[in-house]
Amino acid sequence: MGDIIVAVGLVLVIEGLIWALAPDQGRRLLAIASSAPNEALKQAGWAAVIAGAVIVWLVRG
Repeated sequence: MGDIIVAVGLVLVIEGLIWALAPDQGRRLLAIASSAPNEALKQAGWAAVIAGAVIVWLVRG
């Protein structure tokens, strides 16, 4: 359970850094994402899930 809380905390740090350091680029990214087709967003989401799982697997082995 502690690992999940740490993971959520790291996601919040990374998300927060985007908005704190580059809010204009964050808005542009949201605009691009909102105009992208759903299938492209789904594929990018699954790619992120797989990449994250591989990273965790490699680090935690």
